[in-house]
Amino acid sequence: MIVFALPGAFTLTCSSTHLPGFESSYEEFRQLGIDEIYCLSVNDAFSMFQWSKQLQVAKVKMLPDGNADFTRAMDMLVKKQNLGFGERSWRYSMLVEDGEITALFEEPGKTDNCDSDPFECSDSATMLAHLQTH
Repeated sequence: MIVFALPGAFTLTCSSTHLPGFESSYEEFRQLGIDEIYCLSVNDAFSMFQWSKQLQVAKVKMLPDGNADFTRAMDMLVKKQNLGFGERSWRYSMLVEDGEITALFEEPGKTDNCDSDPFECSDSATMLAHLQTH
């Protein structure tokens, strides 16, 4: 299974590239043995549902982390108060096999109130390349 996490529903990079990339590559991932793909965000279930409807997401499963419990346990919770977002997930993707994280692609520069939104390695193309070479 693949889990990828992003800062928030309805936000720019998350909506234009991150989630759509995994949705459009879903069948390629299936051919490489991936059974499910989950999109995690520190948002409530209602926001995640409406966001998936707006983007017409039908294959990737939406995983709300409303209290940020999972994100905090992953040590991926960051403050984004500079953007008015409060606390959110840092952007990353991971491959989980038999309950164990076997690959983790964490964006560089993880820090509170980061001035940028790095999107270099948590994308679907990086995960596809990893799966194709391992």
